Amino acid sequence: MKSLGSLVRSVRAFGRGLTGNSSASSSIPPAPRIGIALGGGFARGIAHIGVLKVLEEENIPIHCVAGTSVGALIGAIYCSGVCASDLAAVARRVRFKDFARWTLSRYGFASNHRMTRFMNSVLAVKNFEELRIPLAVAATDFGTGQGSVFSTGSLIDPIRASCAYPGMFLPVDIDGHLYVDGMLSHAVPTAPVHEMGADRVLAIHLKGGWSRPQGPRHVFDVIGQCFAIAQQMACATWKSAADLVVEPDVNGFEYDSFEQADALLRAGEAAMREALPQVREWFAVQPSPLHAQKGLGPSPMPAD
Repeated sequence: MKSLGSLVRSVRAFGRGLTGNSSASSSIPPAPRIGIALGGGFARGIAHIGVLKVLEEENIPIHCVAGTSVGALIGAIYCSGVCASDLAAVARRVRFKDFARWTLSRYGFASNHRMTRFMNSVLAVKNFEELRIPLAVAATDFGTGQGSVFSTGSLIDPIRASCAYPGMFLPVDIDGHLYVDGMLSHAVPTAPVHEMGADRVLAIHLKGGWSRPQGPRHVFDVIGQCFAIAQQMACATWKSAADLVVEPDVNGFEYDSFEQADALLRAGEAAMREALPQVREWFAVQPSPLHAQKGLGPSPMPAD
C-alpha cells in the first residue's frame, strides 16, 4: 500500500507539472499578423513577385495586402489564389499592349480599359469578398485629391483606377467620381495595411528615378521623373507606418521594361532575402518571465 501511495503521489505531481506547462504555453504571444504594402512602378512592379516568391518559400504568412498601381494589380492576382511562380509566368508574357490602347483625349494618351480583359483572364475571383487574402486598393479622387481605399465589391475598376497614371492613362469613373493613380495619395499604402489589422507592416518600395544621362526620351519620362521627385520628398509619411521597408534595386529599368521580367524578379528576390533576418525576428518568441519562476516546470518525482 505504501508503494501504491507513492505511485499516486507521483502521478499527481506529474499532472501538476503538465498543468503548469500548459499555463506557461498559453502565455506565449501569438505570431504577428503580417501585412504587406506594394507600391507602384509599372513594369518595375514585377519585382513585387520576386518578394512574394521568397515569402512563400520561407513559409512566412501574409495576412493582408494593400496595393497601389501595379502593386494593386499584382496584389489582387496573388490574393485571389495565384501563387508566386504562376504570377512570374504571367509576368514573362505580358506586354504594354495587354494593359493599354493609345487614344486621343484631353484626359490622357491611352486608355487602360484593356486591363479588364487581362484581369478577367488571370484573376481567380472577381470581387474583394471572394479573395483568399484580404486586399485594399488605393486610388486618388481626381476632383478632391483625397486618397480612396477600395476593399469591397468588384475588383476590376478600382484596380484600373489605381493604375491610371496621370497624363498617360485616362481617369477611371467609379460611381460618378473620376479616379487616378493611387501613388498620388498612397505611394506605398502602409496606412491602409495598419487599418486592416496588421501587427507588422512590410513595405515594398520600387525606388528609382526616370531620368536618363542623355535626357528624357519623351513626355512620359518627364512626367515619371517629376512624380519620382515628389514621392521621394513625401516618403517620410508612408515610411513612418512601416516596420520594415524593402527596396528592390530597379534602377536602370524603364517603365515599360516588361521584356526584362526575369531580371526584375531576381531584383525582388535578392532584396527580400537580404531582409529575411529582420522578418524572422518578428517571429522570435522571447521566454515569458513566468517560465523562469520556480514551480512552473514539471515537479520532481517524490522519492519513496
